[in-house]
Amino acid sequence: MSEVTCCLRFAGQLNSDLRKLAVNLIPFPRLHFFMVGFAPLTSRGSQQYRALKVPELTQQMWDAKNMMCAADPRHGRYVTASAMFRGKMSIKEVDEQMINMQNKNSSYSVEWIPNNVKSSVCDIPPRGLSMASTFVLRSSHGAAQ
Repeated sequence: MSEVTCCLRFAGQLNSDLRKLAVNLIPFPRLHFFMVGFAPLTSRGSQQYRALKVPELTQQMWDAKNMMCAADPRHGRYVTASAMFRGKMSIKEVDEQMINMQNKNSSYSVEWIPNNVKSSVCDIPPRGLSMASTFVLRSSHGAAQ
């Protein structure tokens, strides 16, 4: 929850708020269950040896191994998603990487919601990391269960 609300607490280049999240992530009231992912998932001892970049964060964020639930979102369709980045990074680079990942994963996305991934950037990184990202995804995988 702290990653989702960081844009409310800290200044950022491209901020988001809870209303924007709710409007963009819940297209229909019955579709309100989310999968949450976080990147980077590394041990405390190895953090100092990793030089993180936006492409690596974006790749990890979309990976099923970084989801905080025992479900692979690729078993359903991506309905909506929100990517929240923290740390010093370029909005242009974030947008480019998100477009690349959307194109790469287009076969998993629903076609009736164009531009279904929103992103935000907060300048303050989490403690102990130079940059991080949180991914909130609404997949039809949960609805099919």
